[in-house]
Amino acid sequence: MIMSSVKIECVLPENCRCGESPVWEEASNSLLFVDIPAKKVCRWDSLSKGVQQVTVDAPVSSVALRQSGGYVATIGTKFCALNWEDQSVAVLATVDKDKKNNRFNDGKVDPAGRYFAGTMAEETAPAVLERHQGSLYSLFPDHHVEKYFDQVDISNGLDWSLDHKIFYYIDSLSYSVDAFDYDLQTGKISNRRSVYKLEKEEQIPDGMCIDAEGKLWVACYNGGRVIRLDPETGKRLQTVKLPVDKTTSCCFGGKDYSEMYVTCARDGMDVEKLLQQPQAGGIFKITGLGVKGIPPYPYAG
Repeated sequence: MIMSSVKIECVLPENCRCGESPVWEEASNSLLFVDIPAKKVCRWDSLSKGVQQVTVDAPVSSVALRQSGGYVATIGTKFCALNWEDQSVAVLATVDKDKKNNRFNDGKVDPAGRYFAGTMAEETAPAVLERHQGSLYSLFPDHHVEKYFDQVDISNGLDWSLDHKIFYYIDSLSYSVDAFDYDLQTGKISNRRSVYKLEKEEQIPDGMCIDAEGKLWVACYNGGRVIRLDPETGKRLQTVKLPVDKTTSCCFGGKDYSEMYVTCARDGMDVEKLLQQPQAGGIFKITGLGVKGIPPYPYAG
C-alpha cells in the first residue's frame, strides 16, 4: 500500500490551556471540544470558521452529542445536559461525592447511548497528582450511574470495537492501552488486558478513537504525535507527528469522516517552549490518512 501524503494544518489557533474531547457534529458541520481549566465548551463551524463557546462553573472535561438535542458534558464531578441555545446546564448525576479534590476527565458515548467517563484527582501540575483516586463510570439513558472500577490515576481515552464486543480504555499513567470484553446489552465490562504498551518516546497515552478498519488512534501527551495501533496484534502501524508536544485527543470528522482533528494543550509549557510552538493549544486537522472514522454515538437519555 502506498502511503498517501499526510497534511497537517492548524485550523483554529485557539490557545487552549488544555483542549480535549474533540467530537464531530455532522448536523452543523462543526467540531465540538472543551478547554478543561478554562471551563469552556467550544463549537467550531468548519464552514464559517467561527467559534461559539459556553462557559460553565467548573472544569469541563468532555462533551458529547445528545439524541434529544443539545449536548451532554462532564463538568466537575457531574454528568450534565447542556442547552446550547440558552447556555443552560442541568445536572443529571453526580459522582465521587466523597472525593472533594476529584474531577471528571475524558468521556465518550457507547454504541447503546450510555455516557462513559472517568475521574481523577485534580493535578498540581500536568500529570502530577495524587494517584489511584479515580474511577470509571457510565451514565445510563435513564440517568442512573454505574461504577465499573476504581484505583484509576488519570482516566483517559476510550472507544468500542466495530463489532461492539470490546471496550478499549486508557489509564494514562499505566502507559498502556487496555481492552475489556464488553456486553452491549448490559454495558458490563470484564477480562481486562493490555493490548499496547507505549514506548518511551511516545510518552503519555491520552485521548483515543477508532477508525473504520477497527484500528486505534492514540494521542500521545508530551509526545507530539498520534499513533495508529492494531489492537489484535499489539503492533504500532503508523506515527503522525505534530508541531506541538502536548497532543491530547483525536477524532475523525469532516466529509465522510475522512479528516482527523487533534486537540492539544499549553498548560505546563514554559515561555521558551511556547515561542518554539506558537500553535500550542490550537486545533489541528490531519488529511490524507487514507482511512476514515465512524460517527460519534449520541447519548440516549
